[in-house]
Amino acid sequence: MSGEAISLSLGRQVVKAIRTVSGPSSAALHEPEFNGNEWRYLKECLDSTFVSSVGRYVDRFEADLAAYTGAGFAVAVVNGTAALHIALKLGGVEPGDEVLIPALTFVATANAVSYCGAIPHFVEIDARTMGMDAVKLDEYLAGMTTFRNGKRINRTTGNVIRAIVPMHTFGHPSDLNALISIARRFGLVLIEDAAESLGSFFQGRHTGTFGLAGILSFNGNKIITTGGGGAILTNDRELAKRARHLTTTSKVPHRWIYEHNEVGYNYRLPNLNAALGCAQLEQLPRLLKAKRNLFKKYKAAFKNVSGVRLVAEPAHCTSNYWLQTLCLEHSDTIQRDLILRISNDEGLMTRPVWKALHRLPMYENCPRMGLDVAKDVEARHINIPSSAKLGGITK
Repeated sequence: MSGEAISLSLGRQVVKAIRTVSGPSSAALHEPEFNGNEWRYLKECLDSTFVSSVGRYVDRFEADLAAYTGAGFAVAVVNGTAALHIALKLGGVEPGDEVLIPALTFVATANAVSYCGAIPHFVEIDARTMGMDAVKLDEYLAGMTTFRNGKRINRTTGNVIRAIVPMHTFGHPSDLNALISIARRFGLVLIEDAAESLGSFFQGRHTGTFGLAGILSFNGNKIITTGGGGAILTNDRELAKRARHLTTTSKVPHRWIYEHNEVGYNYRLPNLNAALGCAQLEQLPRLLKAKRNLFKKYKAAFKNVSGVRLVAEPAHCTSNYWLQTLCLEHSDTIQRDLILRISNDEGLMTRPVWKALHRLPMYENCPRMGLDVAKDVEARHINIPSSAKLGGITK
């Protein structure tokens, strides 16, 4: 058979396997579920008239998040990008600094760096975890940086390399032990982009709690949602206090006077959204079970489909399996795109992974290491319908 015929055949097999799990109707990539106390808490919030950034649901949501993740403190904000923006500022990122981020991540990771006036510096990824490749990064930094005046300097650009931001792709934890070691060796601040990994654990510890700070996202497509929303996690009390200050327009507390002592941000999560988040967080254990069961169902469905495999959690990790992901045997964007077209024509919302960030026009001139694996992963991987309801666990 020709290459196109083989791709068509594989596309039909992929559709058939997904249908085994999703049934005959259309299937979204990821739908939220509202099967708990959402309506009750929202009504209570509306009845109280406290619907903006002050209210008991904001306090409760932050406390519940801290308790679940094991973080010392959680600060709820309007979205994950805002959370990362503030986390970077808390980490001392200044205009002109470089921040190490994976080349294959959602654009918000790079955008948050840019909001600080800093420069994204793109790092190669590990094909197994789809997170940063710690081995290659260690070698890269050893060869192209120097330590001067207490700062890590890029020999080529002369810029300070301030921070490293591992991102846990589709809920699968990166190799945090190795990345923490790199951060210490090269004097970098480590901030975790755990936007996709609520409910994921690395060696028994929740993602987002390993560095100076970590961030979560509660967008409508995440494992739980507040509609829009995010959070900053930290174990540092003073850092949490400063995060709250910066995200509340840097307003100095007073009973009636409006006093602001620095440039701040109107980033606090509204009470209305937090009410939704409290109800959603109560559902998280069931949703995680459903996600894991969905992986098992897809694994069985794709068992006899040659040319593709289902991506599994890394060793010594517990993934939330936020998005189920297929890896094609061949690195071929034509084959990938044909499968995407066939499945979407059939009403199945499949999606490619993101375009590697160094290929976007606003970031094409940013510093980067060799990114052959990122290019390969981009060409091979497809996200398939991953809604928790497909996992079939209702309690």
